[in-house]
Amino acid sequence: MDIIYRKVNAPQKDCALPVMLSDETMRERREKILVRMRRDAIEQLVIYADVEHGSNFMYLTGFFPRFEEALLILQKDGSSRMVLGNENLNKCGKARILSEPVHASAFSLPNQPQHADRTMKELLLEAGLMPGRRTGLVGWKLFTGRAEDGLHTYDLPSYIVDAVREIVQEKISETDFLLSNAAPLFIGRDGARTTNNANEIAHYEYGAALASDCMLDALDMLDEGVTELQLGDALVRNGQHTNVVTIAASGPRFINANMFPTQNRVKTGDPVSLTVGYSGGSSSRAGYAVRDKAQLPPSCSDYMERVAKPYFAAYVTWLEQVRVGMSGGELFDVIEKILPREKFHWNLCPGHLTAEEEWLCSPVYEGSNEPLASGMIFQIDIIPSVSGYGGVCAESTVLLADRTLKGDLSAQYPDLYARMLRRRDYLSQELNIRLSEDVLPMCSSVAYLRPYLLDRTCALAVERRRD
Repeated sequence: MDIIYRKVNAPQKDCALPVMLSDETMRERREKILVRMRRDAIEQLVIYADVEHGSNFMYLTGFFPRFEEALLILQKDGSSRMVLGNENLNKCGKARILSEPVHASAFSLPNQPQHADRTMKELLLEAGLMPGRRTGLVGWKLFTGRAEDGLHTYDLPSYIVDAVREIVQEKISETDFLLSNAAPLFIGRDGARTTNNANEIAHYEYGAALASDCMLDALDMLDEGVTELQLGDALVRNGQHTNVVTIAASGPRFINANMFPTQNRVKTGDPVSLTVGYSGGSSSRAGYAVRDKAQLPPSCSDYMERVAKPYFAAYVTWLEQVRVGMSGGELFDVIEKILPREKFHWNLCPGHLTAEEEWLCSPVYEGSNEPLASGMIFQIDIIPSVSGYGGVCAESTVLLADRTLKGDLSAQYPDLYARMLRRRDYLSQELNIRLSEDVLPMCSSVAYLRPYLLDRTCALAVERRRD
């Protein structure tokens, strides 16, 4: 397999439309959590949310509390109550889970009216939290490092954890704890949120496809003299909530610690980074604002051979070798072999799961024996960092699907499934990528990479050697 730079027809935009989660899906989500509670002998859950960390809460309720905090108290029998602030109290009746509200003004914005609140302990007792029961606390992350006791380290605010401890009592003995970090019920190995049914995939495809459409528009707009603000405007649309910082950067980044687009204009020879993400997937591109090799800065005239082509070879290998049932460690080793860290200095997971949040969790890490499963939605996220060169990126979103899931998608969402097959055809016919049979692209721009960003006619593709 050789990587070549040649004329390529650009992918067509997807123009997908939103798909709502069904009542059946919401019931299935709750049952998936209840099954895992029973498996782990957890009798009640305290699930935390705020605007940045609301996805586990939203998985069951259908909404996140925007600028406030919130709790969902879920009992092993499926009953629940929500602890909500001033401006989310009315959302309980709109939620996708049958629940009773408990008003906690402490969860509201600073200096809003405090409606004769009781203490956090009293509020949690009203919300049904019971003493002496095995209780799981759910924030948003897994503590998988060796330096922490991941089962008993919590990422909820201390004023909530302290009140829970006071009610439940943290442990029965030195080895028997009543409290535990229950985020693994949602994410990580066998987490309920790591796989998706056909309805969830259709729901998430809208965000993945929207990010891709926005990226294609930004790439078409990119030219010398265009401002980062204009590029940023192309990346964000439809009033949708982004799940990652929108990047439109040309030239040196993070000047005065700024992370957002400015009035800075694209200049020939600049390294350029573009990123946008919505619920369901993100799209990123990085390259140089040049039309050909001659316009590259002299110090990185071999950028294509040194950085871009090796990256794309790893990206293609990922798409061709990933499969349902392989371990995350196997996939990690595949990328390490073709794009060695010692030379290309990538240090994150070469691929991670996505959902409401841009990075849900990842089964792909060194030594991982976590199996890759049908229904997983992946970001192809390999980030080389070669000193002296600008970056390269074609991050995008794909689904792993076995025959059963493909049948569900074809039967329930025929238009969506047809789009996925057209995307596969594009990758095969236009870029000569032999996709794994388990890969269904969630958007049209998967693997579309123009390292020379001002040349709209050419992109990287695969050339097969004849035996």
